[in-house]
Amino acid sequence: MTALKKYARLEASGLWRASEDAQRREVIVSIGDATLMISDMRDQAITHWSLAAVHRANPGKRPAIYHPDGDPGETLELDAGEAQMIDAIEKLRRAVERGRPRPGRLRWVGMTLSIATVVAVGVFWVPQALVNHTLSVVPQVKRVDIGEALLARIERMTGPACANPAGLKALSTLRARLGADKISVMPGAVQTSLHLPGQHILLNRALVEDFEEPDVAAGYAIVEQNLSRRDDPLRALLEIGGTWASFQMLTTGELKSEILDGYAEHLLTRQRQQPDPETLLPVFEAAQLRSTPYAYARDITGETVLPLIEADPMSGTPSRSLLNDADWLRLQNICGG
Repeated sequence: MTALKKYARLEASGLWRASEDAQRREVIVSIGDATLMISDMRDQAITHWSLAAVHRANPGKRPAIYHPDGDPGETLELDAGEAQMIDAIEKLRRAVERGRPRPGRLRWVGMTLSIATVVAVGVFWVPQALVNHTLSVVPQVKRVDIGEALLARIERMTGPACANPAGLKALSTLRARLGADKISVMPGAVQTSLHLPGQHILLNRALVEDFEEPDVAAGYAIVEQNLSRRDDPLRALLEIGGTWASFQMLTTGELKSEILDGYAEHLLTRQRQQPDPETLLPVFEAAQLRSTPYAYARDITGETVLPLIEADPMSGTPSRSLLNDADWLRLQNICGG
């Protein structure tokens, strides 16, 4: 797209905020390869938005206010004095809109812009670079959508997530105690535990039904949360889906049902490597949670998880209560007995 080359050196100052409750801060705005770059006053990158995903909150008015599609809480305000930058962004947005194959596609992508970027930037011929670029422009709201789509497919194979009202209330108490992401207890087929894009953790019902204390389920939950935050779960989906999956995300903002179906089946049938016990000790320490119950649940002999037993961060120290007895019984009955 020749418009990108025309505005490649254009910069402007603006006011950016990360969320609706955050304080606005002065930033420098520039146009890169299919992205709007936002940096602090020391020229340190803060974030970047896909030009195909930039949305105008107040069309025709100045100062101009922009936000990434699907996240109106994060905003960029450009004063009327930055007319050249505002006009450039509007021209690029119109070019993207003209290139859309049909109405209704997500506004944060456009076929014409994506194809031009792939052709213009040689690094996109490398599959891993294409995955990295895709991950950098997919907003959190889209990750949540993908996670929910995967959960729906998993539920077809396992049955719906357990939903006893009293059990759900107890699960919410446990989640709050752990400071964990969203947690669901599944009736079967899930391999002990797993995590999905959008910060959603799934636990097998056996973790609450087959043990005498909630520490085991809590241990599996914080381990999954740590794995999810350490390595973006969307990366695994795109890598297994192949280059075409990343290209689809860039050009349409969606993944075909066959890719989601295949990945859901992969999650339930894969041979998963357990995380190194020594790397989990700081995770349990930060959560003020005993690691020994989790260790013996993972290996009843204790041989492969000795660090979690011998160096239990809560050994000799009373850990904070996870659930009272009544809530623990309710959680054990979340799947209806």
